[in-house]
Amino acid sequence: MNIIPRKFYLDDLFDNFVEGDTTKMKCDIYEENNTYFIEMDIPGFQKDEIQIECNNGNLVISAEKTKKEEEKNTKKYIRRERIYGKYTRSFYLGDVDEENISAEFLDGILKLTIPKQPEKDQRKLIEIK
Repeated sequence: MNIIPRKFYLDDLFDNFVEGDTTKMKCDIYEENNTYFIEMDIPGFQKDEIQIECNNGNLVISAEKTKKEEEKNTKKYIRRERIYGKYTRSFYLGDVDEENISAEFLDGILKLTIPKQPEKDQRKLIEIK
């Protein structure tokens, strides 16, 4: 039995410490027809606040919201839950066609289409003399 609700004492002071910043960018990753698809929730951000980078199969998605100068110290807040900061998720996808990755951002959902590279035969046959 909880007499004091969870968020009553110290409010949400330790939420980010316990949950981590990745909870702000939830995603689904699936594969179809030799292509990866990522659908990521990034609510509250504009398209120009999101950066996507792919380097040697490492995909990094970052979203950063900064305070605007005119917002600083002009309002007396009673409660403030919207957070400014930078959030990052990274994934290793292996051999992907980095030149043909496409991204779309609509209604707070980022959708990425990442074609895989055709598999190369990495085996090296050694001739016996």
